[in-house]
Amino acid sequence: MGLLLDVLTTAAMLFVVTVGLMVIFGVMKIVNFAHGSLITLGGYVSYVVTRLGLDPWLGWPLAVLCGILAGMAIEWLVVRPLYRRPLDAILATWGLGIIIGQLIVLAFGREVQFADAPLAGIWNLGDMGYSAYRILLIPVALVLWALLAALLNGTRFGVRTRAVIMNEPLASGLGINASRIRFITFSLGAGLGTLGGALVTPLSSVDPNMGVGWLISAFMLVMVAGHSISSLMLTCLVFGACQVLVSIYVNPVLGGLTIAVLAALTLRVRPKGFAHE
Repeated sequence: MGLLLDVLTTAAMLFVVTVGLMVIFGVMKIVNFAHGSLITLGGYVSYVVTRLGLDPWLGWPLAVLCGILAGMAIEWLVVRPLYRRPLDAILATWGLGIIIGQLIVLAFGREVQFADAPLAGIWNLGDMGYSAYRILLIPVALVLWALLAALLNGTRFGVRTRAVIMNEPLASGLGINASRIRFITFSLGAGLGTLGGALVTPLSSVDPNMGVGWLISAFMLVMVAGHSISSLMLTCLVFGACQVLVSIYVNPVLGGLTIAVLAALTLRVRPKGFAHE
């Protein structure tokens, strides 16, 4: 039971910190390297909520709000002029991530900080105890997956988004405002990124470099999963399980490298990842 929960909760954490990056990549074909800084920003939102003595549950909606506002500014000021220059957009978001990180250092310093979990304590499952908050992340990830799948597959916005993904010139010719779709999508992806940071911070800590490690794993998972929400969920489950097994039965250090190694091997065999034939 303990091993199964480790696998499921690890997959849930990977999904919540990666899904925002995937949403942006799926529509804009741009890997947002500022995503790591957005994850860090979400972590510091949780920390500020803790410092102010507010209800830890407020950290989630506040993180989403901060992420959406940041995403709106980034898309409008930085990314929008670079739609036709994806390499320049990647470099721009990388530089922007460094700037955001330095601003966080100026505001909070380099010290490791901690945030309160909205749900504390241990849940007894049979003869073993397990972190209640860690278990909570499993239904949170499933709800996020269901909501995003419904948004992209069952709404007019989703239809227009898929049209932009498949053939942007044709979609524009049919009257779809591709720029608006991109603006909304980038803002949504940024909000999901900061939410991911707020969700995982209570399980460890937050510091200005917190998002770097998550960004590497998220980048690898997105390259393998492509633009499919369901494919990302499956990839997180498989790769998360491998990470847990290697960490427990081989070596924790090697476990930290598992996702990168598996992603490289997968892309060697299937250069377009799991979401494509």
